Amino acid sequence: MAIDPSKIDRIVELARTYGATRLILFGSMAKTPSVARDIDIACDGVSGWKLYELAAKIEDELDVPLDIIPLHPATRLTMKIESEGKRLI
Repeated sequence: MAIDPSKIDRIVELARTYGATRLILFGSMAKTPSVARDIDIACDGVSGWKLYELAAKIEDELDVPLDIIPLHPATRLTMKIESEGKRLI
């Protein structure tokens, strides 16, 4: 079952409350949302345990599987996400 795209708006709102300065959607939800089973985001501005608190809040509130990774420090993966993903913040 596809994920409701309106959930992305709520993810952005929650990320902003945690201080996110950049948020990038990648993976199936960014490329083919009609078949996405989870949401993959990369985040900057939320560090340490706060990043995992944000992930738990999103999963609990939206009842959707979520993968979240930090954008800092930059790696080959994060650079690929930045170039190919959809910037939300």
